[in-house]
Amino acid sequence: MSDVEFLVHSGIGRITLNRPRALNALTHDMVRAITAHLDRWRDDPGVRAVLVEGAGERGLCAGGDIRSIYEDARAGGTATLEFWADEYRLNAAIARYPKPYVAIMDGLVMGGGVGVSAHGSHRVATNRSRIAMPEVGIGFVPDVGGTYLLSRTPGELGTHAALTTAQLSGADAVHCGLADFFVPADRLPDLFDALATRTPDSALALVAETPPPSALAAEAAWIDHCYAADTVEEILGRLRDGGEAAVAAAKEIESKSPAALKVTLRALRTAATLPDLESVLAQEYRISHRAFGSAEFTEGIRAQVIDKDRSPRWHPATLAEVDADLVGSYFAALGDEEWTGVAR
Repeated sequence: MSDVEFLVHSGIGRITLNRPRALNALTHDMVRAITAHLDRWRDDPGVRAVLVEGAGERGLCAGGDIRSIYEDARAGGTATLEFWADEYRLNAAIARYPKPYVAIMDGLVMGGGVGVSAHGSHRVATNRSRIAMPEVGIGFVPDVGGTYLLSRTPGELGTHAALTTAQLSGADAVHCGLADFFVPADRLPDLFDALATRTPDSALALVAETPPPSALAAEAAWIDHCYAADTVEEILGRLRDGGEAAVAAAKEIESKSPAALKVTLRALRTAATLPDLESVLAQEYRISHRAFGSAEFTEGIRAQVIDKDRSPRWHPATLAEVDADLVGSYFAALGDEEWTGVAR
């Protein structure tokens, strides 16, 4: 069995991420294979639309293969940087794909899973969707175009999601613009049947439903007020003076990497001003490149994934120790190593 499977049937090019035991985490080979098939299908008259889904019942994709990334970072390797460069090219290619790209965002969709789904033309969330960019919890920063998406949510909902690593429901994802349609999970087979004879627009019009109210949208008043502040310190101050939900958000943020928090906030604010996904991906690659060489990243993965003691020893340990020069270093140009977009 392949880690990613491809099938063309009834004009639909179907991509199935097939590592269910690893929650369909992406490897470099998977990214290369998806890219190659999308290139092939672009001009194939037998393929009128693409569909991406995850094998198993747990979710579409939990992100990149974090253990492999950890080992590469500890060994001082460069394979992860090459993986990210190709992954970001794939994200950009999905966003500009000329044929309908239907992403089934069922179950858990995190990190790289967002990258292969939320840039598509027809993004389908369900009642089981749990969508997140949890990078600050491992000393990293939202990537795969995550800062592009989160910086363009209504108000400050994306800032809240990025800094707390909150999981969004299907209804939240539609409200925030990370998904377009809501289809109950038990109706996904009906959607697949409809796609065999209908266009994606027609099939989704037949099956999609109005999502339930977004719980995140109901919290927008205090979220917008608190996260509109200019610094992480100010955001935390406002949250601590808020209600129960705001105080809980502050506690979540306080457990994350101080450096990653400050870099993420600047990345979100800057992404909101950049003109397109490609320019944001270029910025994210600079940040990822810098983060990959930091002790924060390996320590975060160690605490959350390897040893699972959930007690990362961040350095710098406090927000006050994260100065402007350190934050700025994550955004510095990479010279010959700059991310160059879709074309090599």
